[in-house]
Amino acid sequence: MSEKHYIKLIVFDMAGTTVNEDNVVYKTLQLAINKLGHNFTLNNVLLNGGGKEKLQAIRDIMKPAYNSSKILEKDAQIAFSDFVIMLKKSYENLTVNTYDGTTELFEFLRKNGVKVALNTGYNTKTARSLLDKLNWSEGQTFDALVTADDVANSRPAPDMILLAMEKCGISNSKEVAKVGDTIVDIKEGKAAECGLTLGVTSGAQTADQLTTADPDFIIDSLLELKQIIRLKD
Repeated sequence: MSEKHYIKLIVFDMAGTTVNEDNVVYKTLQLAINKLGHNFTLNNVLLNGGGKEKLQAIRDIMKPAYNSSKILEKDAQIAFSDFVIMLKKSYENLTVNTYDGTTELFEFLRKNGVKVALNTGYNTKTARSLLDKLNWSEGQTFDALVTADDVANSRPAPDMILLAMEKCGISNSKEVAKVGDTIVDIKEGKAAECGLTLGVTSGAQTADQLTTADPDFIIDSLLELKQIIRLKD
């Protein structure tokens, strides 16, 4: 890899990118939706719901099964309410890990002048419950957290990345990289006009699926960022 890219801020997705929670959120989404009599596969849930704010994810997953938008919305609200309750129970005893080297990578980046932000389609309560399990804290492990609760428009709109930039004092989006495990993560980065968008194969979607969003790089491990990002002189 000949040319490295000068980046001041990396915005990382959480589940499937930095946090390994064995797709429990999407498995729970699948259960909540299928309680209504559907038979959506986990692959379908991951492809159509990956990375999105979770009520919107439910709408997008279920949409092909409905002729009426009114009935779709009613059932989506039911499924979302069930999902929130079911996820709380799932999380109580959930073992959460990071992907190998993630915490050390964050430390390396921050020591070398690169800000680290986390963003997620989860609500703030869910995001913080994951961070608590990892003993990650804002201002120590990473620089900023932005969740779907913090913005008017969730992915693929650029709002979360723009807020992360504001929190981290970065004004030029070309000095920002977005890393995520879904197509919608990559689309979010492009909408924010990030200097780099990267898809990582550790989570919800495959390299072939990620390729459809035309990221700058597809990586198998976050540690590959060391070969892509140019640090300050």
